[in-house]
Amino acid sequence: MRKILLFAFAVALGGLMMFGGIKYFGFGINQKVVTSAENTPVHFTNYAKADPTVAAPVDFTVAAEKTIPAVVHIRSTMRMGGDSYAQQQPFDLRGLPDPFRDFFGMPDQEEQQDRGERQAPMRQGTGSGVIISSDGYIATNNHVVDNADEVVVTLNDRRSYTAKVIGVDPSTDVALIKIDEKDLPIIEFANSDDVKVGQWAVAVGNPFSLSSTVTAGIVSATSRNINIMQDRAPIESFIQTDAAVNPGNSGGALVDLQGNLIGINTAIASPTGSYSGYAFAVPSNMVNKVVADLKEFGVVQRGFIGALIRDVNNDLAEEKGLSSTRGIYVDSLTNNSAAGEAGIKVGDIIVAVDHHKVNASPELLERIGRHRPGDQVAISVLRGSQEKDVMVTLKNREGNTDPVTKKAVSDVATVLGAQFETLSKDEAGKMDVDSGVKVASMGRGKLARETDMKPGFVITKVNRQNVKSVEQLQKILENEEGGVMIEGKYPGNDKVYYYAFGL
Repeated sequence: MRKILLFAFAVALGGLMMFGGIKYFGFGINQKVVTSAENTPVHFTNYAKADPTVAAPVDFTVAAEKTIPAVVHIRSTMRMGGDSYAQQQPFDLRGLPDPFRDFFGMPDQEEQQDRGERQAPMRQGTGSGVIISSDGYIATNNHVVDNADEVVVTLNDRRSYTAKVIGVDPSTDVALIKIDEKDLPIIEFANSDDVKVGQWAVAVGNPFSLSSTVTAGIVSATSRNINIMQDRAPIESFIQTDAAVNPGNSGGALVDLQGNLIGINTAIASPTGSYSGYAFAVPSNMVNKVVADLKEFGVVQRGFIGALIRDVNNDLAEEKGLSSTRGIYVDSLTNNSAAGEAGIKVGDIIVAVDHHKVNASPELLERIGRHRPGDQVAISVLRGSQEKDVMVTLKNREGNTDPVTKKAVSDVATVLGAQFETLSKDEAGKMDVDSGVKVASMGRGKLARETDMKPGFVITKVNRQNVKSVEQLQKILENEEGGVMIEGKYPGNDKVYYYAFGL
Protein backbone atom coordinates (compact mmCIF):
# COMPACT_ATOMS: atom_id res chain seq x y z
CA MET A 1 0.00 0.00 0.00
CA ARG A 2 2.82 2.34 0.92
CA LYS A 3 4.43 1.79 -2.52
CA ILE A 4 1.18 2.59 -4.29
CA LEU A 5 0.76 5.86 -2.42
CA LEU A 6 4.36 6.87 -3.15
CA PHE A 7 3.82 6.16 -6.91
CA ALA A 8 0.65 8.22 -7.03
CA PHE A 9 2.37 11.08 -5.28
CA ALA A 10 5.26 10.99 -7.75
CA VAL A 11 2.88 11.09 -10.74
CA ALA A 12 0.98 14.01 -9.32
CA LEU A 13 4.16 15.91 -8.56
CA GLY A 14 5.48 15.37 -12.08
CA GLY A 15 2.26 16.69 -13.63
CA LEU A 16 2.39 19.79 -11.49
CA MET A 17 6.00 20.43 -12.50
CA MET A 18 5.15 20.09 -16.26
CA PHE A 19 2.19 22.44 -16.03
CA GLY A 20 4.29 24.95 -14.16
CA GLY A 21 7.02 24.73 -16.81
CA ILE A 22 4.57 25.38 -19.67
CA LYS A 23 3.12 28.39 -17.92
CA TYR A 24 6.56 29.76 -16.94
CA PHE A 25 8.63 29.13 -20.09
CA GLY A 26 5.84 29.35 -22.75
CA PHE A 27 6.66 26.17 -24.60
CA GLY A 28 4.22 23.44 -25.67
CA ILE A 29 1.34 23.27 -28.35
CA ASN A 30 0.66 26.62 -29.99
CA GLN A 31 -3.17 27.00 -30.27
CA LYS A 32 -5.15 29.86 -31.78
CA VAL A 33 -8.37 30.38 -29.88
CA VAL A 34 -11.26 32.11 -31.69
CA THR A 35 -12.93 34.13 -29.01
CA SER A 36 -15.46 36.02 -31.15
CA ALA A 37 -16.79 35.30 -34.66
CA GLU A 38 -17.71 38.96 -34.89
CA ASN A 39 -14.14 40.19 -34.44
CA THR A 40 -12.32 37.30 -36.14
CA PRO A 41 -13.96 36.10 -39.41
CA VAL A 42 -13.59 32.43 -40.30
CA HIS A 43 -12.75 31.61 -43.96
CA PHE A 44 -13.59 28.23 -45.46
CA THR A 45 -11.95 26.72 -48.54
CA ASN A 46 -13.76 26.08 -51.86
CA TYR A 47 -16.14 29.07 -51.56
CA ALA A 48 -16.05 31.87 -54.15
CA LYS A 49 -15.18 35.27 -52.87
CA ALA A 50 -18.28 37.38 -52.48
CA ASP A 51 -18.79 40.04 -55.16
CA PRO A 52 -20.38 43.15 -53.61
CA THR A 53 -22.05 44.06 -56.93
CA VAL A 54 -24.00 40.80 -56.97
CA ALA A 55 -25.59 41.46 -53.62
CA ALA A 56 -26.39 45.08 -54.46
CA PRO A 57 -30.12 45.75 -54.86
CA VAL A 58 -31.35 46.19 -58.44
CA ASP A 59 -32.87 49.60 -59.13
CA PHE A 60 -35.13 50.06 -62.17
CA THR A 61 -36.11 53.65 -61.45
CA VAL A 62 -33.40 55.22 -63.63
CA ALA A 63 -34.41 53.13 -66.64
CA ALA A 64 -38.10 53.83 -66.07
CA GLU A 65 -37.67 57.59 -65.63
CA LYS A 66 -35.58 57.90 -68.82
CA THR A 67 -37.78 55.65 -70.94
CA ILE A 68 -41.40 56.40 -70.06
CA PRO A 69 -41.50 59.95 -71.56
CA ALA A 70 -40.13 58.64 -74.91
CA VAL A 71 -42.51 55.69 -75.36
CA VAL A 72 -45.76 56.48 -77.18
CA HIS A 73 -49.13 54.84 -77.70
CA ILE A 74 -50.08 54.12 -81.33
CA ARG A 75 -53.57 53.55 -82.69
CA SER A 76 -53.82 52.53 -86.32
CA THR A 77 -57.06 52.42 -88.29
CA MET A 78 -57.68 50.43 -91.47
CA ARG A 79 -60.81 50.73 -93.56
CA MET A 80 -62.01 47.44 -95.00
CA GLY A 81 -62.69 48.09 -98.67
CA GLY A 82 -64.28 46.15 -101.53
CA ASP A 83 -67.72 44.67 -102.03
CA SER A 84 -66.85 41.64 -99.99
CA TYR A 85 -65.80 43.44 -96.81
CA ALA A 86 -68.69 41.86 -94.92
CA GLN A 87 -67.00 38.50 -95.34
CA GLN A 88 -63.70 39.71 -93.88
CA GLN A 89 -62.93 38.58 -90.35
CA PRO A 90 -61.15 40.63 -87.68
CA PHE A 91 -57.43 39.95 -87.38
CA ASP A 92 -57.04 36.92 -85.15
CA LEU A 93 -53.93 36.55 -83.00
CA ARG A 94 -54.42 32.79 -83.21
CA GLY A 95 -53.78 32.94 -86.94
CA LEU A 96 -50.06 33.44 -86.39
CA PRO A 97 -47.65 30.49 -86.19
CA ASP A 98 -48.41 28.51 -83.04
CA PRO A 99 -47.26 28.97 -80.32
CA PHE A 100 -45.70 32.27 -81.34
CA ARG A 101 -47.90 35.34 -81.45
CA ASP A 102 -47.12 38.93 -82.13
CA PHE A 103 -48.83 41.09 -79.57
CA PHE A 104 -50.53 43.68 -81.68
CA GLY A 105 -53.65 44.61 -79.72
CA MET A 106 -56.68 44.29 -81.99
CA PRO A 107 -60.14 45.27 -80.75
CA ASP A 108 -63.21 43.82 -82.40
CA GLN A 109 -64.20 45.04 -85.87
CA GLU A 110 -67.02 47.59 -85.77
CA GLU A 111 -69.27 48.95 -88.46
CA GLN A 112 -70.03 52.65 -88.54
CA GLN A 113 -73.17 54.39 -89.80
CA ASP A 114 -72.96 57.81 -91.45
CA ARG A 115 -76.24 59.61 -92.16
CA GLY A 116 -78.05 56.33 -92.38
CA GLU A 117 -75.75 54.95 -95.09
CA ARG A 118 -73.87 51.70 -94.61
CA GLN A 119 -70.10 52.38 -94.43
CA ALA A 120 -67.17 50.03 -94.80
CA PRO A 121 -66.16 48.75 -91.36
CA MET A 122 -63.09 50.08 -89.59
CA ARG A 123 -60.45 47.87 -88.07
CA GLN A 124 -58.37 49.34 -85.27
CA GLY A 125 -55.17 48.15 -83.67
CA THR A 126 -53.06 49.47 -80.84
CA GLY A 127 -49.37 49.27 -80.14
CA SER A 128 -46.40 51.24 -78.91
CA GLY A 129 -43.52 53.21 -80.37
CA VAL A 130 -40.19 54.72 -79.36
CA ILE A 131 -39.21 58.34 -80.04
CA ILE A 132 -35.71 58.24 -81.52
CA SER A 133 -35.24 61.88 -82.54
CA SER A 134 -36.43 65.13 -80.98
CA ASP A 135 -38.05 66.24 -84.27
CA GLY A 136 -40.68 63.49 -84.18
CA TYR A 137 -39.29 60.29 -85.72
CA ILE A 138 -40.67 57.18 -84.02
CA ALA A 139 -39.59 53.55 -84.39
CA THR A 140 -42.22 50.83 -84.07
CA ASN A 141 -43.19 47.48 -85.61
CA ASN A 142 -44.25 47.03 -89.22
CA HIS A 143 -47.30 45.02 -88.16
CA VAL A 144 -48.49 47.95 -86.00
CA VAL A 145 -48.81 50.46 -88.87
CA ASP A 146 -48.59 48.59 -92.18
CA ASN A 147 -51.60 49.19 -94.48
CA ALA A 148 -53.10 51.65 -92.00
CA ASP A 149 -55.28 54.46 -93.36
CA GLU A 150 -54.65 56.55 -90.25
CA VAL A 151 -52.03 56.38 -87.52
CA VAL A 152 -52.57 58.38 -84.32
CA VAL A 153 -49.75 58.80 -81.81
CA THR A 154 -50.40 59.76 -78.19
CA LEU A 155 -47.45 60.98 -76.12
CA ASN A 156 -46.95 60.24 -72.45
CA ASP A 157 -48.27 63.73 -71.62
CA ARG A 158 -51.50 62.85 -73.53
CA ARG A 159 -50.89 65.07 -76.55
CA SER A 160 -52.08 63.34 -79.74
CA TYR A 161 -50.87 63.66 -83.34
CA THR A 162 -51.63 62.12 -86.70
CA ALA A 163 -48.47 60.38 -87.86
CA LYS A 164 -47.06 59.78 -91.33
CA VAL A 165 -45.66 56.34 -92.17
CA ILE A 166 -42.16 56.99 -93.57
CA GLY A 167 -41.44 53.37 -94.41
CA VAL A 168 -41.82 49.76 -93.30
CA ASP A 169 -39.60 46.69 -93.44
CA PRO A 170 -41.44 43.33 -93.34
CA SER A 171 -38.10 41.47 -93.22
CA THR A 172 -37.36 42.70 -89.70
CA ASP A 173 -40.86 43.91 -88.71
CA VAL A 174 -39.53 47.43 -88.12
CA ALA A 175 -41.26 50.63 -89.24
CA LEU A 176 -40.54 54.36 -89.06
CA ILE A 177 -43.25 56.97 -88.58
CA LYS A 178 -43.14 60.72 -87.92
CA ILE A 179 -45.19 63.33 -86.13
CA ASP A 180 -44.91 67.10 -86.58
CA GLU A 181 -43.39 68.23 -83.28
CA LYS A 182 -40.09 69.45 -81.85
CA ASP A 183 -38.07 69.15 -78.64
CA LEU A 184 -39.39 65.69 -77.84
CA PRO A 185 -37.73 63.37 -75.30
CA ILE A 186 -35.77 60.54 -76.93
CA ILE A 187 -34.26 57.17 -76.11
CA GLU A 188 -30.60 56.70 -76.93
CA PHE A 189 -29.41 53.51 -78.63
CA ALA A 190 -27.20 51.00 -76.84
CA ASN A 191 -24.90 48.58 -78.66
CA SER A 192 -26.97 45.41 -78.77
CA ASP A 193 -23.81 43.39 -79.49
CA ASP A 194 -22.90 43.97 -75.84
CA VAL A 195 -26.13 42.44 -74.53
CA LYS A 196 -25.38 39.38 -72.41
CA VAL A 197 -27.57 36.49 -71.37
CA GLY A 198 -28.51 36.98 -67.73
CA GLN A 199 -28.44 40.77 -67.67
CA TRP A 200 -31.44 42.79 -66.59
CA ALA A 201 -33.80 44.24 -69.20
CA VAL A 202 -36.73 46.62 -68.78
CA ALA A 203 -39.76 46.64 -71.11
CA VAL A 204 -41.84 49.81 -71.47
CA GLY A 205 -45.04 50.01 -73.51
CA ASN A 206 -48.82 50.19 -73.50
CA PRO A 207 -50.20 46.66 -72.96
CA PHE A 208 -53.99 46.43 -73.17
CA SER A 209 -53.92 50.23 -73.78
CA LEU A 210 -52.60 50.76 -70.24
CA SER A 211 -50.18 53.63 -70.85
CA SER A 212 -46.60 53.73 -69.59
CA THR A 213 -46.36 50.23 -68.16
CA VAL A 214 -42.93 49.10 -66.96
CA THR A 215 -41.91 45.47 -66.44
CA ALA A 216 -38.52 43.86 -65.91
CA GLY A 217 -36.79 40.55 -66.46
CA ILE A 218 -33.53 39.11 -67.67
CA VAL A 219 -32.16 38.45 -71.13
CA SER A 220 -32.73 34.71 -71.48
CA ALA A 221 -31.25 34.22 -74.98
CA THR A 222 -29.84 36.11 -77.96
CA SER A 223 -29.88 35.49 -81.73
CA ARG A 224 -33.20 33.68 -81.37
CA ASN A 225 -35.07 32.60 -84.54
CA ILE A 226 -38.77 31.83 -84.04
CA ASN A 227 -39.91 31.68 -87.70
CA ILE A 228 -42.61 34.29 -87.27
CA MET A 229 -41.77 36.64 -90.17
CA GLN A 230 -43.86 36.15 -93.30
CA ASP A 231 -41.48 38.00 -95.63
CA ARG A 232 -39.60 36.12 -98.35
CA ALA A 233 -36.22 37.23 -96.91
CA PRO A 234 -36.79 37.40 -93.15
CA ILE A 235 -34.11 38.38 -90.66
CA GLU A 236 -34.81 36.97 -87.21
CA SER A 237 -32.14 37.30 -84.55
CA PHE A 238 -34.23 38.32 -81.56
CA ILE A 239 -33.21 39.19 -78.03
CA GLN A 240 -35.29 36.89 -75.83
CA THR A 241 -36.37 38.11 -72.38
CA ASP A 242 -38.72 37.04 -69.62
CA ALA A 243 -39.95 40.60 -69.00
CA ALA A 244 -43.76 40.56 -68.98
CA VAL A 245 -45.10 41.94 -72.27
CA ASN A 246 -48.62 41.65 -73.65
CA PRO A 247 -50.84 42.80 -76.53
CA GLY A 248 -50.16 46.51 -77.00
CA ASN A 249 -46.46 46.30 -76.05
CA SER A 250 -45.63 45.65 -79.70
CA GLY A 251 -43.24 48.33 -80.94
CA GLY A 252 -42.30 49.40 -77.42
CA ALA A 253 -38.88 49.75 -75.85
CA LEU A 254 -36.60 47.16 -74.31
CA VAL A 255 -33.86 49.01 -72.42
CA ASP A 256 -30.94 48.29 -70.12
CA LEU A 257 -30.70 49.54 -66.52
CA GLN A 258 -29.32 52.86 -67.80
CA GLY A 259 -32.43 53.41 -69.92
CA ASN A 260 -30.69 52.90 -73.28
CA LEU A 261 -32.47 51.03 -76.07
CA ILE A 262 -31.35 47.44 -76.63
CA GLY A 263 -34.36 46.34 -78.67
CA ILE A 264 -37.90 46.88 -79.98
CA ASN A 265 -40.41 44.44 -78.45
CA THR A 266 -41.96 42.50 -81.31
CA ALA A 267 -43.40 39.09 -80.39
CA ILE A 268 -44.23 36.72 -77.56
CA ALA A 269 -44.29 32.96 -77.26
CA SER A 270 -47.72 32.08 -75.93
CA PRO A 271 -50.47 29.47 -76.36
CA THR A 272 -53.06 32.08 -75.35
CA GLY A 273 -51.94 35.34 -76.97
CA SER A 274 -50.96 36.84 -73.61
CA TYR A 275 -47.68 36.74 -71.71
CA SER A 276 -46.50 33.24 -70.85
CA GLY A 277 -42.84 33.75 -70.05
CA TYR A 278 -40.98 34.63 -73.26
CA ALA A 279 -40.79 37.83 -75.27
CA PHE A 280 -38.71 38.71 -78.33
CA ALA A 281 -37.20 42.03 -79.39
CA VAL A 282 -35.45 43.19 -82.57
CA PRO A 283 -31.86 44.16 -81.52
CA SER A 284 -31.19 47.89 -81.40
CA ASN A 285 -28.30 47.69 -83.89
CA MET A 286 -30.66 46.24 -86.50
CA VAL A 287 -33.35 48.81 -85.65
CA ASN A 288 -30.84 51.62 -86.01
CA LYS A 289 -29.79 50.47 -89.48
CA VAL A 290 -33.36 49.92 -90.71
CA VAL A 291 -34.72 53.28 -89.56
CA ALA A 292 -31.70 55.07 -91.03
CA ASP A 293 -32.43 53.49 -94.41
CA LEU A 294 -36.15 54.22 -94.19
CA LYS A 295 -35.45 57.85 -93.35
CA GLU A 296 -32.96 58.33 -96.19
CA PHE A 297 -34.43 56.13 -98.95
CA GLY A 298 -37.96 55.22 -97.86
CA VAL A 299 -36.96 51.54 -98.14
CA VAL A 300 -34.32 49.34 -96.58
CA GLN A 301 -31.05 48.92 -98.46
CA ARG A 302 -30.29 45.26 -97.86
CA GLY A 303 -27.14 43.53 -99.02
CA PHE A 304 -27.00 39.85 -99.96
CA ILE A 305 -24.08 37.44 -100.26
CA GLY A 306 -25.96 35.19 -102.69
CA ALA A 307 -25.58 31.89 -100.88
CA LEU A 308 -27.96 29.25 -99.57
CA ILE A 309 -26.83 28.27 -96.10
CA ARG A 310 -27.44 25.62 -93.44
CA ASP A 311 -26.54 25.50 -89.77
CA VAL A 312 -23.85 22.95 -89.04
CA ASN A 313 -25.08 20.27 -86.64
CA ASN A 314 -24.00 16.75 -85.78
CA ASP A 315 -26.00 15.18 -88.63
CA LEU A 316 -24.60 17.56 -91.26
CA ALA A 317 -21.08 17.12 -89.89
CA GLU A 318 -21.38 13.35 -90.28
CA GLU A 319 -22.94 13.65 -93.74
CA LYS A 320 -20.27 16.02 -95.09
CA GLY A 321 -17.35 14.64 -93.10
CA LEU A 322 -16.81 17.89 -91.20
CA SER A 323 -14.42 17.99 -88.28
CA SER A 324 -16.48 20.50 -86.26
CA THR A 325 -20.09 21.46 -85.64
CA ARG A 326 -19.44 25.19 -85.51
CA GLY A 327 -20.35 27.74 -88.18
CA ILE A 328 -22.75 27.93 -91.15
CA TYR A 329 -22.39 25.61 -94.13
CA VAL A 330 -22.51 27.06 -97.68
CA ASP A 331 -24.88 24.66 -99.42
CA SER A 332 -25.05 26.40 -102.82
CA LEU A 333 -24.41 29.71 -104.54
CA THR A 334 -26.84 31.75 -106.64
CA ASN A 335 -26.02 33.01 -110.11
CA ASN A 336 -23.83 36.10 -110.11
CA SER A 337 -23.49 35.81 -106.32
CA ALA A 338 -21.35 38.18 -104.29
CA ALA A 339 -19.96 35.28 -102.28
CA GLY A 340 -18.91 33.36 -105.38
CA GLU A 341 -17.17 36.39 -106.88
CA ALA A 342 -15.24 36.85 -103.64
CA GLY A 343 -13.95 33.28 -103.75
CA ILE A 344 -16.33 31.52 -101.35
CA LYS A 345 -17.08 27.97 -102.49
CA VAL A 346 -19.80 25.40 -101.89
CA GLY A 347 -18.77 23.39 -98.83
CA ASP A 348 -17.09 26.31 -97.08
CA ILE A 349 -18.13 26.97 -93.50
CA ILE A 350 -18.66 30.61 -92.53
CA VAL A 351 -17.32 31.19 -89.03
CA ALA A 352 -17.09 34.99 -88.75
CA VAL A 353 -18.58 38.17 -90.23
CA ASP A 354 -17.01 41.58 -89.64
CA HIS A 355 -14.50 39.76 -87.40
CA HIS A 356 -17.32 38.63 -85.10
CA LYS A 357 -17.81 34.90 -84.67
CA VAL A 358 -21.09 33.52 -85.99
CA ASN A 359 -22.33 30.06 -85.15
CA ALA A 360 -25.90 30.04 -86.47
CA SER A 361 -27.84 31.38 -89.46
CA PRO A 362 -29.70 34.11 -87.49
CA GLU A 363 -26.39 35.61 -86.40
CA LEU A 364 -25.05 35.56 -89.97
CA LEU A 365 -28.21 37.08 -91.47
CA GLU A 366 -28.30 39.83 -88.87
CA ARG A 367 -24.66 40.74 -89.45
CA ILE A 368 -25.10 40.85 -93.22
CA GLY A 369 -28.44 42.62 -92.85
CA ARG A 370 -26.73 45.60 -91.23
CA HIS A 371 -25.02 46.41 -94.53
CA ARG A 372 -26.12 48.01 -97.79
CA PRO A 373 -25.47 46.86 -101.36
CA GLY A 374 -21.95 47.89 -102.32
CA ASP A 375 -20.57 47.52 -98.79
CA GLN A 376 -17.50 45.35 -98.38
CA VAL A 377 -17.82 42.78 -95.59
CA ALA A 378 -15.03 40.67 -94.12
CA ILE A 379 -16.09 37.02 -93.99
CA SER A 380 -14.02 34.20 -92.53
CA VAL A 381 -14.59 30.68 -93.90
CA LEU A 382 -13.28 27.30 -92.85
CA ARG A 383 -12.19 25.26 -95.86
CA GLY A 384 -11.03 21.85 -94.73
CA SER A 385 -8.75 22.58 -91.80
CA GLN A 386 -7.69 26.02 -93.05
CA GLU A 387 -9.41 29.29 -92.16
CA LYS A 388 -9.53 31.85 -94.97
CA ASP A 389 -10.53 35.53 -94.89
CA VAL A 390 -12.29 37.07 -97.89
CA MET A 391 -13.80 40.48 -98.65
CA VAL A 392 -17.30 40.22 -100.09
CA THR A 393 -18.92 43.14 -101.92
CA LEU A 394 -22.63 42.77 -101.17
CA LYS A 395 -25.28 43.04 -103.87
CA ASN A 396 -28.98 43.83 -103.91
CA ARG A 397 -31.71 41.39 -104.95
CA GLU A 398 -31.24 42.34 -108.57
CA GLY A 399 -27.59 41.26 -108.50
CA ASN A 400 -25.93 44.68 -108.61
CA THR A 401 -24.74 47.28 -106.11
CA ASP A 402 -27.14 50.09 -107.02
CA PRO A 403 -29.28 51.67 -104.27
CA VAL A 404 -32.77 50.21 -104.17
CA THR A 405 -35.64 52.59 -104.88
CA LYS A 406 -38.99 52.49 -103.13
CA LYS A 407 -40.78 51.54 -106.33
CA ALA A 408 -38.40 48.68 -107.02
CA VAL A 409 -39.26 46.91 -103.76
CA SER A 410 -42.97 47.50 -104.18
CA ASP A 411 -43.17 44.17 -105.94
CA VAL A 412 -46.15 41.87 -106.26
CA ALA A 413 -45.54 39.94 -103.05
CA THR A 414 -45.06 43.07 -100.95
CA VAL A 415 -47.95 45.11 -102.32
CA LEU A 416 -50.54 42.34 -102.52
CA GLY A 417 -49.36 40.35 -99.51
CA ALA A 418 -49.15 37.06 -101.41
CA GLN A 419 -46.73 34.65 -103.01
CA PHE A 420 -47.21 33.84 -106.72
CA GLU A 421 -46.19 31.07 -109.10
CA THR A 422 -46.30 31.03 -112.89
CA LEU A 423 -48.87 28.46 -114.03
CA SER A 424 -47.33 25.42 -115.72
CA LYS A 425 -48.54 24.24 -119.14
CA ASP A 426 -50.11 21.12 -117.61
CA GLU A 427 -52.00 23.19 -115.02
CA ALA A 428 -53.12 25.67 -117.69
CA GLY A 429 -54.41 22.82 -119.85
CA LYS A 430 -56.42 21.31 -117.02
CA MET A 431 -58.04 24.69 -116.33
CA ASP A 432 -58.67 25.40 -120.03
CA VAL A 433 -56.69 28.68 -119.98
CA ASP A 434 -53.74 29.73 -122.12
CA SER A 435 -51.60 30.90 -119.18
CA GLY A 436 -51.80 32.54 -115.78
CA VAL A 437 -50.28 33.19 -112.37
CA LYS A 438 -51.34 31.14 -109.36
CA VAL A 439 -51.77 32.68 -105.89
CA ALA A 440 -49.68 30.15 -103.96
CA SER A 441 -50.21 31.65 -100.50
CA MET A 442 -51.65 34.76 -98.88
CA GLY A 443 -50.65 36.86 -95.89
CA ARG A 444 -51.56 40.35 -94.80
CA GLY A 445 -51.84 42.75 -97.72
CA LYS A 446 -54.23 44.31 -100.21
CA LEU A 447 -55.67 41.03 -101.49
CA ALA A 448 -56.60 39.84 -98.02
CA ARG A 449 -57.64 43.28 -96.83
CA GLU A 450 -59.66 44.48 -99.82
CA THR A 451 -60.93 41.30 -101.50
CA ASP A 452 -62.16 37.85 -100.57
CA MET A 453 -59.70 36.08 -102.88
CA LYS A 454 -58.55 32.64 -101.69
CA PRO A 455 -55.19 30.87 -102.17
CA GLY A 456 -55.17 28.78 -105.34
CA PHE A 457 -56.82 31.45 -107.48
CA VAL A 458 -55.29 31.76 -110.95
CA ILE A 459 -54.90 35.28 -112.33
CA THR A 460 -55.38 35.39 -116.09
CA LYS A 461 -55.83 39.13 -116.66
CA VAL A 462 -55.04 42.42 -114.91
CA ASN A 463 -56.92 45.46 -116.22
CA ARG A 464 -57.75 43.44 -119.37
CA GLN A 465 -54.09 42.62 -120.03
CA ASN A 466 -53.22 38.93 -120.32
CA VAL A 467 -50.86 37.70 -117.61
CA LYS A 468 -48.46 34.90 -118.50
CA SER A 469 -45.84 35.04 -115.72
CA VAL A 470 -45.04 36.46 -112.30
CA GLU A 471 -42.55 38.85 -113.91
CA GLN A 472 -45.22 40.18 -116.27
CA LEU A 473 -47.68 40.59 -113.39
CA GLN A 474 -45.09 42.63 -111.52
CA LYS A 475 -44.38 44.89 -114.51
CA ILE A 476 -48.08 45.55 -115.05
CA LEU A 477 -48.65 46.50 -111.42
CA GLU A 478 -45.54 48.72 -111.28
CA ASN A 479 -47.08 50.92 -113.98
CA GLU A 480 -50.59 50.98 -112.55
CA GLU A 481 -52.10 53.63 -110.30
CA GLY A 482 -55.60 53.82 -108.89
CA GLY A 483 -58.05 50.95 -109.39
CA VAL A 484 -56.93 47.47 -110.44
CA MET A 485 -59.26 44.76 -111.77
CA ILE A 486 -58.06 41.15 -111.59
CA GLU A 487 -59.74 38.38 -113.58
CA GLY A 488 -59.26 34.65 -113.20
CA LYS A 489 -60.49 31.21 -112.14
CA TYR A 490 -60.23 28.67 -109.36
CA PRO A 491 -59.06 25.12 -110.20
CA GLY A 492 -62.01 22.82 -110.86
CA ASN A 493 -64.39 25.72 -111.43
CA ASP A 494 -65.28 27.19 -114.84
CA LYS A 495 -66.73 30.36 -113.38
CA VAL A 496 -64.76 33.57 -113.98
CA TYR A 497 -64.16 35.70 -110.87
CA TYR A 498 -63.31 39.40 -110.68
CA TYR A 499 -61.54 41.19 -107.81
CA ALA A 500 -60.85 44.93 -107.55
CA PHE A 501 -58.58 46.96 -105.26
CA GLY A 502 -56.73 50.25 -105.29
CA LEU A 503 -53.03 51.05 -105.62
